[in-house]
Amino acid sequence: MPPRPNPLIAQLAGELEPVRPLRMRHGLALVAIATVLTIAAIALWQGLWSGPANGQAAAIFFIANGLIALVGLAAARAVVRMAAPRVGARQDGLRWLLAALAILPVTALLLMALEGTVGRHDQATDGLNCFIAGTVSGIGVAAALILWLRRGAPVAPNLAGFYTGIAAGALGSFAHGMSCPFDTIGHLGIWHVTPVAMSAALGRIAVPALIRW
Repeated sequence: MPPRPNPLIAQLAGELEPVRPLRMRHGLALVAIATVLTIAAIALWQGLWSGPANGQAAAIFFIANGLIALVGLAAARAVVRMAAPRVGARQDGLRWLLAALAILPVTALLLMALEGTVGRHDQATDGLNCFIAGTVSGIGVAAALILWLRRGAPVAPNLAGFYTGIAAGALGSFAHGMSCPFDTIGHLGIWHVTPVAMSAALGRIAVPALIRW
């Protein structure tokens, strides 16, 4: 005589619905769309700096913004992977990129100290504007990653929030950086990197509560 099915299991099985699997390329595409839309909005709002196209931008402009963008992409990739956790996933590449990014503000402060300009505030207003704009510009990327995490099952919400903040701050700072005409190490190394640190702190505090089931 075959065993009778458990009514509780039958009820639970009857309530199951198919779920579309999370594909990494879809999450990365979502981040890419958010970043492109942010750059487009900045271009419409205040325009992009023509210096790089005209050959007027210093090398540090490309180095700093390129490194910031790489940090943002690496952090976004880590967040997308964390929505579908797997055994043995490591983030060593992102940690090395963060260490490389830290060289920018350290170098900026060192040069300012050697030149005796640490206490000067000639471009403090412009720098503060870049800090605020770079931080705010990451909202779209942050929203995209939060929505992606809510679709998955991150097992480390605190770390996911921290990386979400890094990705949003870095890609937001990169997007705003396309409109900023200041291409000195003192400006880029401080005012364009601090949004990454600020957003990382905000992400660590605010995001975990938004992605927990």
